[in-house]
Amino acid sequence: MRNAHQVAAVRAAEHALMAGLPKGAAMQRAAAGLASVCASLLDHVYGSSVAVIAGSGDNGGDALYAGARLAGRGADVTAISSGPKLHEAAAAELLARGGRITPASAGRDQGSAGSAPIAPAAAHAIAAADLIMDGITGIGGHGGLREPGASLARLIALARADGAVVVAVDLPSGIDADTGEVHGAAVQADVTVTFGTIKPGLLIDPGASFAGLTELIDIGLADYLPDPDVVSLQAADVTEVLPRPTTESDKYRRGVLGLLAGSDQYTGAAVLCCGGAIHGGAGMVRFVSAEIAVGVVRQRWPEVVLTAYAPERPAEAITTAGRVQAWAAGPGIGTGPEAAALLDAVLASDVPVLVDADGLTLLAGRRDPLRREAPVLITPHAGELARLLSADRDDVEARRLHYARTAAAELGVTVLLKGSTTLIASPDESQPVLVNSTGSSWLATAGSGDVLSGLAGSLLAQGVPAAKAAAAAAYLHGLAGRLAAREAPIGASDLIGAIPAAIRAVTNGTD
Repeated sequence: MRNAHQVAAVRAAEHALMAGLPKGAAMQRAAAGLASVCASLLDHVYGSSVAVIAGSGDNGGDALYAGARLAGRGADVTAISSGPKLHEAAAAELLARGGRITPASAGRDQGSAGSAPIAPAAAHAIAAADLIMDGITGIGGHGGLREPGASLARLIALARADGAVVVAVDLPSGIDADTGEVHGAAVQADVTVTFGTIKPGLLIDPGASFAGLTELIDIGLADYLPDPDVVSLQAADVTEVLPRPTTESDKYRRGVLGLLAGSDQYTGAAVLCCGGAIHGGAGMVRFVSAEIAVGVVRQRWPEVVLTAYAPERPAEAITTAGRVQAWAAGPGIGTGPEAAALLDAVLASDVPVLVDADGLTLLAGRRDPLRREAPVLITPHAGELARLLSADRDDVEARRLHYARTAAAELGVTVLLKGSTTLIASPDESQPVLVNSTGSSWLATAGSGDVLSGLAGSLLAQGVPAAKAAAAAAYLHGLAGRLAAREAPIGASDLIGAIPAAIRAVTNGTD
């Protein structure tokens, strides 16, 4: 697992740690790790050009001390002061080792409002740098970069485009450490060196997309940190979640999934959901749909047990389909009265239920069916979640963590919010939000979500708790997309065949 903690927890842990250390020891640990990472990114330290952009806070001090270490190894280091002051001891150390310091702004007090022209010396140092350290703001920054930070971020972007390596100190400036939200200009890093623990904003888009590769430096915080606020599952964690058949297993003990998907119009959703469920390890799939969709599934997946509903009495098919350990419902079922009756019957059952796609549209205007004892897992994209919460889609995209948590709390369900970084929020607010980072842009293809629904439903049927089933399914789904694509376009059908390879990769440790 990669554990992430919010700023308040980090501040408290830092305070406890520093109470037992000599003054400045924690900052020296951070600076040593930062300097080591920076040195590894340079072709050679001696003679290289390094620009250190340092704000007034501790991140600026970390950057200055790291710059001093590089200067001591022969690098040409220029520190650019982006705030009204610098960490005095760190600045003195940099100067003592041969570094230079120059102000960021010309003709205006540092940190003042409005546009501030960047001093020529500062602009030249950034443009000429082989490596740029971004220490403009720290984990306490909120609301986007103010001047001269915004102008510095633009100059950093130009230098990066010309080949400079950008290293963010603790997190890229302009990113909200707790949420990953970005308001205005922000620094795009190639590598982020973070200290003590990962910050949620480094795992959650849009902030995660600015972080590049994240390197965690141990400064001794672990013993002082509480349980994490956000967790990113890794391959080993997914392996622990996946059920494995034993010598006593049969098709019923391995989990029976009820699947309500497809319709006369959307037969493909039915085929894709069934494929995801079968390859997710369920012992049996009981499929309920319209007669035409049932016929298509019969041809593609002969192992599925089929039930066609009667249009005049659709809900009866849910109760007569046979006993299941979980239901997955919604993809391609339509939004008419028949679909609503079928979904209500599924939610009236006493087993866990996953709801996706058309099922979410049916629930957008009425939440009563979600008030049930057994767990519910919903798998919306930003637009679907916006409809459920009567929110703006763009705002959901910009504030993904906020809306995932809000939906889980308001609706009393587990929420898998799809996207470039998928978030899984539990209705139990004491549980961490889970993050999946295996997603690929190749997954942006019609039917991809249907495969995910079948896969996650299969894990629910095998007894995996909702949040872990969602996180494991998202991880495998993303990995399957990468394995299937190999830099070539894929369709959702290709994902199905790649799921077993993804499972083998995580269980064998080869992903």
